[in-house]
Amino acid sequence: MRKLLKIEGMSCGHCVMHVQSALEDVPGVKSAKVDLLERSAMVEGENLDDQALRAAVADAGYKVVSIMP
Repeated sequence: MRKLLKIEGMSCGHCVMHVQSALEDVPGVKSAKVDLLERSAMVEGENLDDQALRAAVADAGYKVVSIMP
């Protein structure tokens, strides 16, 4: 399963690492690749829960604008 998250608030490489780490800690996530220029993250895994992904990004200090399958 894959999900593309559009994320607001990232402005540097540290932001990317922080969001990526937060997403990789979500149960079911196998990998997360965050793109600063696109302001997005591609998350792969099993039984991915949108609310859990949103919460992880919010806890990291950023906002998920949308999630696309």
